[in-house]
Amino acid sequence: MAGMRDEAELRGHRRTYVGAMAGRIINEIKRLEVRNPLFMLDEIDKIGQDFKGDPASVLLEILDPEQNSNFLDYYLDIPFDLTPVIFIATANNIEELPDALRDRLEVIYFSGYSENEKIHIAQFHLIPRQLAANGLSADPPRFTSEAIKKIIREYTEESGVRNLEREIATICRKLARERVAGYQAKGSPRQLGPADVKKLLGPRRYQRETKYTSDRVGVTTGLVWTDFGGEIIFVETSIMPGAQQLILTGSLGSVIKESAQTALSYIRSHARELGIDSDFYADKDVHIHIPAGAIPKDGPSAGLTIAIALISLLTGRKARNDVAITGELSLTGRVLPVKGVKEKILAAQRAGIRTVIFPRKNAVDIETLDEEVLEEIQVITAEELLEVIDVALTPLEGER
Repeated sequence: MAGMRDEAELRGHRRTYVGAMAGRIINEIKRLEVRNPLFMLDEIDKIGQDFKGDPASVLLEILDPEQNSNFLDYYLDIPFDLTPVIFIATANNIEELPDALRDRLEVIYFSGYSENEKIHIAQFHLIPRQLAANGLSADPPRFTSEAIKKIIREYTEESGVRNLEREIATICRKLARERVAGYQAKGSPRQLGPADVKKLLGPRRYQRETKYTSDRVGVTTGLVWTDFGGEIIFVETSIMPGAQQLILTGSLGSVIKESAQTALSYIRSHARELGIDSDFYADKDVHIHIPAGAIPKDGPSAGLTIAIALISLLTGRKARNDVAITGELSLTGRVLPVKGVKEKILAAQRAGIRTVIFPRKNAVDIETLDEEVLEEIQVITAEELLEVIDVALTPLEGER
């Protein structure tokens, strides 16, 4: 469906036009010679629109069981019953779909692959396919799990496996060239480890964040969800003499800026309860920075992370480096649910973090995760900000 701009491709042309023909729906039913096929509508979120009509509006009729019993193809010119047909549509970003079209779809979300899933897919599908494609099946080299893991972590950044297969193909082509040039004696299978991957693919292309080596005041670890899966971010805060300004840097969007303002307002209104001087903001500026300043960031799930960072800064309590936080914060201190639970937990695992804090309303999502995802991770859920302060921050020196 990507790039489809003419609604006649789906509905057909009237017979008065030269070269008129039926639309794709009726044509495929005619070709298959069955009334109940399965249609796959790929990349439905990338439909175009121009003066020839809006194909997305035609889909409103095609995908609605209440209307498609009388689907009218202009070429056929009689109603055709589409109710026996099953339609499956795929989309990368469902937000791009018109609201009326989204209302006609039953949405099923698929999360990205975990690292172990990618390793299994590579070992049993991608590597055998690329070995055959590059003439290495007769005397195949063996990829170790550590080598595949290195490719995944240092040479790809994705939720799927398309680039993983591309890098494996690059390695196979170079091995085939070595074999043709006589660098490797035939009959001696080669075992590829991490060092061989680096030699064949060059320096690493991606550097994933890992946890800080020590606890710090005013610096907390957050969890975010991107198109490439989960990632960890660091929220850094600082306070200085000034005129009650809130300074936000790091290429932040409007939603995350509002989250920071909400976090500061909550702390100011509950200063005494949090053990903070009530007039701390009287002649001070507060600066909040999220590193990787060239990368745009937005979304509400950093609200709780920002609030904990500010409490750490103002109380002098260090934020634990092995705790990662995610959750939207309301003005009354409630912790609201977030998306991308699986991806965020996997990001914490990769970074060496052992405790993650999630909103209590995400407990249902956490219960459905596989044991592999939750391995070596302690998940703590909270409904109020005050519940997680002692988990995320270390005690003051005198309170130990």
